Amino acid sequence: MSEKIYCIAGFKPKPGKEEAVFKALQSLEPNTHREDACIHYTVTRQIDNPFAQGTSYPIVFHEIWASREEFEAHCQRKEIQDFFAKHVESPDGDIEDANVCVYTDEPWNFDAPKV
Repeated sequence: MSEKIYCIAGFKPKPGKEEAVFKALQSLEPNTHREDACIHYTVTRQIDNPFAQGTSYPIVFHEIWASREEFEAHCQRKEIQDFFAKHVESPDGDIEDANVCVYTDEPWNFDAPKV
């Protein structure tokens, strides 16, 4: 049974703050990569492509964590909480809106045997 958690965290910067938000999010990567449970943690920015014209927030983190508990521990790190307080929750922050969701790769009613 897979315990992995997949997180997609989208960010909508305030007008003119796109580069600042991208750099601020990139600054979170080095310490997060040091966490044993971090499998993948990369901030990306949306680009134009004629084969992918969907709508999304322009900056997105793609994350994979070894387990739900370890993802939740990551979310409680001071550096992560400080980022959200300064950039998302503060009226003076550079981010207009954020959308953070977690997913599993297990199908409904997955019946893998316990090992």
